[in-house]
Amino acid sequence: MNSRHDNSHWYVVHTHSRQEDRADMNLKAWGITTFSPKIKEQEYISYCNKMTYTIKPLFPRYIFAHFSIARVQQVQFTRGVSRVVCFGDSPTSIDDEIISEVKSRIGMDGYISIVEELVPGDKVIIKHGPMATFRGIFERKIRADDRVRILLETVSYQAHLEIDRAVLKKSIS
Repeated sequence: MNSRHDNSHWYVVHTHSRQEDRADMNLKAWGITTFSPKIKEQEYISYCNKMTYTIKPLFPRYIFAHFSIARVQQVQFTRGVSRVVCFGDSPTSIDDEIISEVKSRIGMDGYISIVEELVPGDKVIIKHGPMATFRGIFERKIRADDRVRILLETVSYQAHLEIDRAVLKKSIS
């Protein structure tokens, strides 16, 4: 295993398309510490009118690996890896603080959240479903399972609506 005392640094590894997990697993098999941050997004499936979760890399086709420069050839020829990202002729290391910052954003579920925060009073638009394009005002979260309450605004009618958070986006107007 690498230690912080053997001149190891974090580097960005460019993977082959959709092979982040393969590269991550193979580098770990070499005893190289890796970091492959992921996001969990809710997606709306229109044909069955349901929400589902998908797991995606935060940086598609890129992972981070911690190794000494002497192992760069081994890393570059690992299955799933396209190359180590370089500026000029040599790989450029990433500061430990950057990796720590990305890691600090990992939630209790093990994923990084990239959902924009809503505060009471924010204007929102419904993105999907039978009420798509309707506008409203965000009131509050209902439960921990991403349900929210909005005040729906229509031409001559106002109503409260409980809806999945994932089908909302902030309105700029």
